[in-house]
Amino acid sequence: LLNNDPEPLSNQKDSFPSLHKDLKVVEPKNQSFEEGEPPEVELKELPPQLEYAFLGDNGKWPVIIAKDLSFNEKTALINVLKTEKNAIAWKLTDIKGIDPKFCSHKILLEEDYSPKVQSQRRVNPKIYNVIKKKSRETS
Repeated sequence: LLNNDPEPLSNQKDSFPSLHKDLKVVEPKNQSFEEGEPPEVELKELPPQLEYAFLGDNGKWPVIIAKDLSFNEKTALINVLKTEKNAIAWKLTDIKGIDPKFCSHKILLEEDYSPKVQSQRRVNPKIYNVIKKKSRETS
């Protein structure tokens, strides 16, 4: 039901061009890695109350834990996570019951298309002052 496009109404058939027939479907590029190896991830800066812990050597299998745990609690948590490492969904395909086609998106592109940066749109002058006041109130 979710994946099927509904048919346009009889009076709308001419107003909607059939772009999906003219454009090429580009499949997402999958990162390939060995089954026992984790995917390469970019570690980002965390809030001050969180920190990274690693279940493997050399910074592999990263997990995020609370920073205020005691040494014994951190050790116990990491040991449990290491023993139950297979229960964690490390990549999208590990999640049982969710079809990757449902979670992934496809970008329809023409062969010779190159993306462009669009300029900022103008705001109606009557509304501009209202937007300015609201942005001052929120900041």
